Order: sequence, then C-alpha cells, then structure tokens
Amino acid sequence: MAHKNEKTELNRAFFDDEAEGYDAKHEKTAEEIMRRVAARRDFIGIGWIEDEDEDEDDDEDDDEDAEVQNYKAEKSPSHSVRVLDYACGTGNMSRAFAPYTTQCVGIDLSEKMVQVYNTRARNQGLDPEEMSAYHGNLCIPKDPTPAAFQDPVQFFNFDMAIVGLGFHHFDDPQLAASRLVARLKPGGVLVILDFLPHTPFSAAHDGQDNDHQDHHSHAHSHGQDESQGSDKELEKHGHGHDHSHSHSHGHGHAAHTVTHHGFSEEQITRIFTTAGAAKDFAIDKLGQVTMGRHMGKRELFMARGTKP
Repeated sequence: MAHKNEKTELNRAFFDDEAEGYDAKHEKTAEEIMRRVAARRDFIGIGWIEDEDEDEDDDEDDDEDAEVQNYKAEKSPSHSVRVLDYACGTGNMSRAFAPYTTQCVGIDLSEKMVQVYNTRARNQGLDPEEMSAYHGNLCIPKDPTPAAFQDPVQFFNFDMAIVGLGFHHFDDPQLAASRLVARLKPGGVLVILDFLPHTPFSAAHDGQDNDHQDHHSHAHSHGQDESQGSDKELEKHGHGHDHSHSHSHGHGHAAHTVTHHGFSEEQITRIFTTAGAAKDFAIDKLGQVTMGRHMGKRELFMARGTKP
C-alpha cells in the first residue's frame, strides 16, 4: 500500500491530469447527478434559499401579498446559506446547491481542478464571493488549521460541509470528518455522499483495457420515486461521473487513488459520532449505479448529521 503522503500525491497527480477534459467527458452524467443531489435538500435539512424559478405559480396574482413579501425578505443578504464543498473537483456539488445558497466555497487537493471550478463559476456570471475554490488540504494530521484557511469569516461557520464521492479517496476519513465539523457553525450539517461496501476494484481490469477508459457512472437515485429512465440514461452516456472526482480507469491509474472500498452504515455512524455530528444523524440509500463494463454496480448512500 502506498504511504499516506504518496497516496495524497497520487490523488493530486491523477486529478490534475483529469481536470482539463473532465467536464466534457462527464457532462451528461454530471447533470443527472446534480439534479438528484439537489432533490435531497429536504433530507439535508438546512434553511435553504429556495430558487425563485421553482416557486413561481402561473396562476398567482400580480399583487404581492404580505406572505410573498415576507418570503422575499428571508432571501435578503441577512439570510445567508454557506456551503463548504470539500474535495470539490470541478464543482458539481457546488453547482447543484448554488441556486439555494448565498456562498459556496470549494477546497481541493488538485490545483488544476480548482482552476476549472473557478473558470466555470466566472463563466456562469457568479462572483468570487458567491462561488470560489481554493487549492489546499484540510487533512494534514499535524496541521489542524492550515495558514491558508484560518480566516474565521471566509473559512468557518458554514451551514453545510459536503464531500461528494471523494470520501473513499481519503487516507483518514475520520480525521476529514472531524476537520469539516470544526468548520461548521452550531446547527450546521455534515453531508457525505459515497459508496456502500463493494468488491475492490480489480487490478486485472486495468490491464485488460489499456486502450479504453471505463468511466464510473455515479447516479444518485432517490429511492423508488426515481424513474428507471434516469438510470438507463446514465448507462447510455458513457459511464462518466461527477465526484466531485472521476474514477476513470484508463491505464490503471485511478484504482491506486482509492483507499476505501465503500463504507458500512456502522462505519459512517461511528465517523459522524466521533466527529461531533451525531445529532439527527440519518442515512439515505440512493440506489444502485452502473460503474462500467467490468466494475458492475455500486450502491450509493447519503449521510447527514448536525453539529450541536
């Protein structure tokens, strides 16, 4: 097994290489992932700013009554909703929640992923104050508060901290969870989106397909209410995924960036409890996703817990 520092470097190098073409390869799947993740806002349960487009009523009167005025007042700058997107990649988790927040802050080990994140945010017309990512690592064991992330206004007191399909890359998921909870405000929510336990990726599969990349398709099904068509749509579009991080298995590199082959409910419960986010803890199983020709299917979960 790679030394911890070596594993970190493998992740950084792999995702630096992926960054430039990442979004183009995984666009259709990423869109589906963002739609499904955003649909879990009630499960996460923070005071979201609701998207005006979703709340329009074609039959409503032009005159605004007091209730509507009160609703708009809640959306004023005094009602802030701040999200920390850790292992943010190119920013799909941030973009999923952007319509319902006032600020998304991404942090990623890959400097090139961060560059793509910020370029996309600016191209969407979002100001740096609304959505920005930073190159860095919050999980250095002997450095609980890295100098670059000490600003109490910019990098603490988040309403939500999320890791979207990056947890299985971490050397120490417990440390990561604890570091993220430390940056939540009281009442803030930690959210982990990842796999339930599965068979380890086979090195033999990497050797079989040196001229072909198997892209892992990570759809986020929401129980029985999700249509089967969505899963089939994901399988049809090349098995890409947001991961915030991709798991392309071309040339056998990505398997070496994976540290954990999924997480059991018991493991995740213990991680949240030890990290200090056991209040209102819940796990939602999001259904199976097709991982590629050789990798079979994986079961996704979303876990949430509140910092007291």
